[in-house]
Amino acid sequence: MSFIVPEAVMRKVVALGPAGHAWAAGIGDTVVRLAREWQLTAGRVLAGGSGAVVIEVAHGDRPAVLKLAIPDGLDGHSDFAVELDALLVGSPDAYVEVFAFDRDARAMLLERLGRPLGDLDLPVESQIEVIASTLRHGWIAADRSCGLRSGAEQAASLIESIDRRWQELNRPCREHVVAHARSCLDARVADFDDHATVLVHGDAHPYNLLEVPGTSRFKLIDPDGMRSEPAHDLAIPLRDWSIELLVAYDPIRLARSWCEQLADLGGAPFDAVWQWAYAERVSTGLFATQLGHPIGAQLLAVAEVLIGG
Repeated sequence: MSFIVPEAVMRKVVALGPAGHAWAAGIGDTVVRLAREWQLTAGRVLAGGSGAVVIEVAHGDRPAVLKLAIPDGLDGHSDFAVELDALLVGSPDAYVEVFAFDRDARAMLLERLGRPLGDLDLPVESQIEVIASTLRHGWIAADRSCGLRSGAEQAASLIESIDRRWQELNRPCREHVVAHARSCLDARVADFDDHATVLVHGDAHPYNLLEVPGTSRFKLIDPDGMRSEPAHDLAIPLRDWSIELLVAYDPIRLARSWCEQLADLGGAPFDAVWQWAYAERVSTGLFATQLGHPIGAQLLAVAEVLIGG
């Protein structure tokens, strides 16, 4: 049995080198084995996402999807174990349900959801309402015992990766952009309260929220699970909507209005949301540039605009 690996996934497969190519070559055998063990009927490969091959399957009379995650080791991409553990401990009201999993095969059998929020042509403000509401259902207390990395650890990691990638990529944005991202992360480390953390999704962009069929609700997929402050979770979607900002008459005012809406709906400080959002935008922009994805240039262009270009 053979499956075509989507282009976005192949970018990461190539970046992983031999381990990535070996994983891609073994997908067919893995699907055959899991289909036998879990009594699945495999269908088509679904588009969307960049860190896994996702296949429509029938699990008896129940529609589901089989997700096969790429190998760990790509800097900037979360580990499979982190994603799985976040789904297993996360609220079933907010996160996609896991029917079965195989850690060695890096595979999960998940409930089949509907369209992503990002495909529904909703105004940004309406998307923000959905994102904030869904995230709030997912915030449960999480201390050191959960084993997930903290927001402070994530901030330190982002500082290192931003500085390193900026140099490796021959400085694809101006130095003051990187310096501002670093200062934002320094502020989040300084303010971090290790005793007031919650489970955060860590990557709640509009394509990681999918419709729950037959309802008006959405659920989160593909978590980059951490224990951090709610502001961290609320900041992630502000990496999106780059085109809207680049063509806006007053992009700074527009970006701040979205940030205010997220902060108000999520009950978080504006400055904390803004700082996380700026740093994550720069980090993701450099990561996408390293992968050869054109969105990287857009993310970095907006980052320059947001501090006066």
